[in-house]
Amino acid sequence: MNIKENISLKKYNTFGIHVNAKRFVTIDSLYDLQQLLKKEKDIFLISGGSNMLLTKDIEKLVVHINMKGISIDRENNNNVHLTVNAGENWHEFVLWCVSENYGGIENLSLIPGNVGTCPIQNIGAYGIEVKDTITRVEAVDIKTGKLVTFSNAECEFGYRNSIFKNVAKGKYIITAVSFKLTKNEHKLNSSYGTIETELVSKNIINPTIKNISEAVIAIRQSKLPDPKKIGNSGSFFKNPVISKADFDKLQKEFSTIPSYVISESEIKVPAGWLIEQCGFKGKNYGDYGVHEKQALVLVNYGNATGIEIYELAQNIQKTIKDTFSIDLEIEVNII
Repeated sequence: MNIKENISLKKYNTFGIHVNAKRFVTIDSLYDLQQLLKKEKDIFLISGGSNMLLTKDIEKLVVHINMKGISIDRENNNNVHLTVNAGENWHEFVLWCVSENYGGIENLSLIPGNVGTCPIQNIGAYGIEVKDTITRVEAVDIKTGKLVTFSNAECEFGYRNSIFKNVAKGKYIITAVSFKLTKNEHKLNSSYGTIETELVSKNIINPTIKNISEAVIAIRQSKLPDPKKIGNSGSFFKNPVISKADFDKLQKEFSTIPSYVISESEIKVPAGWLIEQCGFKGKNYGDYGVHEKQALVLVNYGNATGIEIYELAQNIQKTIKDTFSIDLEIEVNII
């Protein structure tokens, strides 16, 4: 465990924002983490760096969680229970599961970040949320250094939300996540978005989990920039959920507004559509802007600062509010 000084965090965040860490350490084991917490309490955590926008240098000790490993806890003919360490890359884990014919997370292919961050915002895509497969989350209490376990219910999962974004925020470091996945009779979800269209284009009638994963990857690659080539954090905003009464009013003025029914009283509206209607899609501001194929994605084309991208996000929020009377919530953590 070697603490370094004045380290650039550019390669540790998917936006590719250059800010400095006054002190920096990589943690590879639970033991090292617990030993560190005996001496250091005021820390800043970073894992895959996929859900943050850095706007300033970090004065706290930056702790890079890099614990690796996948273990099978138990299995039967129908299910497998896995525990995955926090530093494992999420997409690589999904691909491994698909190769082993473990089903349940194939729709979450190509989502950036590491396994340890997936419960925090309850990642989701194409009709699936990770909460539906998580059985427990292991974490270290920063104050005591003790390992604690959260059941699925105790995680208090919601839409892009969990206890780790609320009352438990800043109190724990997630070290491992356990999943229950299927081995047979997979419950495939191919009706959401354009998955079905992608499958039909490939003449796939009875898809496997691998077919679903490949379809999702193809769709995401056609719309979303690769963070290794263009700095970004995936979807920057949440899809807003509004009341049916408010939606009915909007529909009278904007007849083509798309929607997804959440309940009898709530409607989800695609944030990307709202942003595109306001003329932001593909807008370029030199080193940063809004992606040309997906208005939900803000991008760093080169040497943009976090402040510049954040100010663009605020401009988008204000315009959406003025145009549609909808509060657009940022999904990414602003640091």
